[in-house]
Amino acid sequence: MARKNFTDDPQIQQHRWWILVAVCLFIFMSTLDGSIVNIALPVMSKDMAIPMNQAEWVVSIYLIIICALLLLFGKLGDTRGKIRIFKLGSILFTVGSLLCGFSVSLPFLLGGRAVQAVGAAMTMATSNGIITEVFPFSERGRALGMIGSFVALGSIAGPGIGGIILAHLSWGYIFWINVPVGIVALLLGQRILPRDLIVTKEAIDIPGASSFAVLMVSLFAGVFIGQEVGFGRPMILGLFVIAEFALIFFIRVELRVADPILALHLFQNREFSISILCAFLIFVANFFFNVIAPFYLENARGMAANYAGYALMTFPIVQVVVAPIAGAVSDKIGPERLTFVGLILISISQVGYMLANLVTPLWVFMFFIGLVGLGNGIFMSPNNSIVMSSVPVQNLGVAGSINALARELGMVIGISIATTVLFSAMGHYAGHHVTAYLPSHPEIFIAGMRVAFMVSLAICLVATVVTGWRMFSHRSGKLAD
Repeated sequence: MARKNFTDDPQIQQHRWWILVAVCLFIFMSTLDGSIVNIALPVMSKDMAIPMNQAEWVVSIYLIIICALLLLFGKLGDTRGKIRIFKLGSILFTVGSLLCGFSVSLPFLLGGRAVQAVGAAMTMATSNGIITEVFPFSERGRALGMIGSFVALGSIAGPGIGGIILAHLSWGYIFWINVPVGIVALLLGQRILPRDLIVTKEAIDIPGASSFAVLMVSLFAGVFIGQEVGFGRPMILGLFVIAEFALIFFIRVELRVADPILALHLFQNREFSISILCAFLIFVANFFFNVIAPFYLENARGMAANYAGYALMTFPIVQVVVAPIAGAVSDKIGPERLTFVGLILISISQVGYMLANLVTPLWVFMFFIGLVGLGNGIFMSPNNSIVMSSVPVQNLGVAGSINALARELGMVIGISIATTVLFSAMGHYAGHHVTAYLPSHPEIFIAGMRVAFMVSLAICLVATVVTGWRMFSHRSGKLAD
């Protein structure tokens, strides 16, 4: 007997928007906690009497654990139930947030961040799949657009919200703010989230999950530690060698096992592959902005941190407004044209950043901040809709986890490339090695910023060209479904 779909259940359909609210609250908090901590690191370092490079692991451990576990929890969602995994993740994230707020010691804080990260990976891996199952096709773009809005708001709003909290409260509250929100979302979810329809007892690909975790941990540990001590150290080279062997082993396992942790066959679907690639590239470009814009506003232009935070909030606020509208429009006209238009606007914004200098009117710079928010809002929700609509229902969890993984990898790689390009270019113009902003030479920063945004523009243009090729190929009937 065929299972009943969530879209056929009147009671679930009556509560579908409340389900979306519960999911979005945790998506917002889990993405926010990837960026909100950065602004508090100097305060944490001073308060706990630890060097800054140790404090930075509060950010790094969170991102590394999420990347390592996303595929596993996506697969567990497909086999053990997405809603079950999401609920457990919600509890772990809330408990981890509570633990993180106590300034006991760095190991205690890192332990709390690890608990937080496991919960965040569970909610991130299953949220898109839950919404895709709950919402009918005619409303799916709008619903996924709402998730995209909260992802954007959480990813970009961290410095602004963190600055506001630190202006009035101790740093523990950047974590404790999650606790009441998490409790409300948990109570709401307990009341309205349905039981999973698809629950199986399929064996989990443990070798694949383990090798992927080793790959992520060794790769990003090498990146983060290498930025501190140099990439030529034997320890760093050893970590990259481990990552290389883990990647080879992971691919060999995934090609041989009957039920892999990563369904590589999904990438044979060009709709899926192109959308995942473009999402990854745009998150890389977004984090060029996220890294460089605070330097430009606070150091080069002399804005106070709270006012710089307010200016940077233009990006997520515009995206939050635009994304659901773009999702609703994509439900009516299809998503492909919207993704192309969004990518063009994002590319134009990179040109604006690239041309900014010390005398550029701030309203002009803020216009381009708003423009990138507009472009992301138009691009993200239709792109998510393509990803989640291009796979069979039994792979929704894996597809959602791959989509979230592309986002998290884009964040980490974007930060790494942006800082590397910025300081390398500044060093070139300064004539010596540079690892920080040079207060007496703002023109050197502007020159480095121009080079960094040239790279970011090139990344955006690759995504734009690929998406444009897909769109025009569909129109000419050359691209197979």
